[in-house]
Amino acid sequence: MSLVKRYEHNPILTKQDIPYEVATVHNAGIAQYNGRTIMLFRSHLTNGRSIIGKAESEDGYHFKVDPDPFMVPSSQGEFAEYEEFGVEDPRISYIPGDGYLITFSAYSRHGVLIMLARTHDFQTVERIGPISQADMRNVVIFPEKFGDYYVRLDRPHSEISPWSVWISYSKDLIHWGNSRVIMKPVTYHWDEMKIGPGATPIKTTRGWLNIYHGVFPTMDGSVYRLGVALHDLNNPSRILGVSDRWILEPEDPWERVGYVHNVVFTCGAVKDNDQIRIYWGAADTVMCVGTANTEELVDLCLDHPRHPMGAK
Repeated sequence: MSLVKRYEHNPILTKQDIPYEVATVHNAGIAQYNGRTIMLFRSHLTNGRSIIGKAESEDGYHFKVDPDPFMVPSSQGEFAEYEEFGVEDPRISYIPGDGYLITFSAYSRHGVLIMLARTHDFQTVERIGPISQADMRNVVIFPEKFGDYYVRLDRPHSEISPWSVWISYSKDLIHWGNSRVIMKPVTYHWDEMKIGPGATPIKTTRGWLNIYHGVFPTMDGSVYRLGVALHDLNNPSRILGVSDRWILEPEDPWERVGYVHNVVFTCGAVKDNDQIRIYWGAADTVMCVGTANTEELVDLCLDHPRHPMGAK
C-alpha cells in the first residue's frame, strides 16, 4: 500500500485548465508565497518543446492559471543559445535574503544543462545564468545555507556512473564544486536504472527529507516511482538512510497512460503541519497531489534502509 494518500479529485491540473494552447501539464516546482501555494509547471507546446507556466492556489488543491506563460525559452541575449529547445522541470528553493531560487533544465543543440533564475514576487523573474555544463538534468538547491555555502543535489545525465545523485557546494550560486557522488541505484531494485533528486528537500527534526525519483526498466518500457532519503541536518552529504521501498508508483489511469506511460515524477512538495503535500506529474500529461505523514517517511528511511551507494 502506498504511503502517499492521493487527493480524491486528482488530477488537479490538466491542459484543459490552461488559457493558452499546450499539450501537457506536468513536473511542477512548488513554493509557498504570501500564504498561497505557487505552482510553476512544465508544458509541452504542440511543437513538442517545453515552457513553464504558473498557477496559484489558496488551499494547495484548487489552482488558477495565469493567462500567460511564466517562462519561455530566451529568444535573444546570452542565454538564448542554451534554451532554444525548451525550458523544463523547475525546482524552487526559498532562502531568506536570496529570494526564490528556480533551477530548471534548458535544452539546446549542446545538450541539457541547468539554468538558475530568481524571483521575489512570482511576477518578474531574473535569469542568473547556467550553473552547470552539459549534460546535467536534475538540480535542486537546499533551502538553507550551510555555513558560507549553498548546497545542491545534482543528477548528471550520464551512463558512466549510471544516473546517480551527487552533491555540490557554492559560495555565490554560480561557481559550484567539491562535487561527489552520494547515492546510486541498486541492481535489480525498483530504482536500478536511474535516480535523481525530485522535490526541494524538506527540513524535519531528524534530517532533510529528499523525495527522489527512481526508474526501473521493464519489457513494456520504464516505470518511474518516488522514494525517500534522509540527509543529516548539518552535513547533507551524509545520508542517514534511503528507504528500500518506494512510496508512490503509477496506479491511476492518468498515471499509467499518457504522453509517457507509467510515470509519477515530483519537482515539488511542501510541509503542512505533520503532513507533506507532494505534487507529481502523471504520465508527463497532468498534475496530481497527495499527502504523506512526515514522521512515517522519516521512519521508512531509518527503519527499512538500503545502502545509499547501491551495495548489498
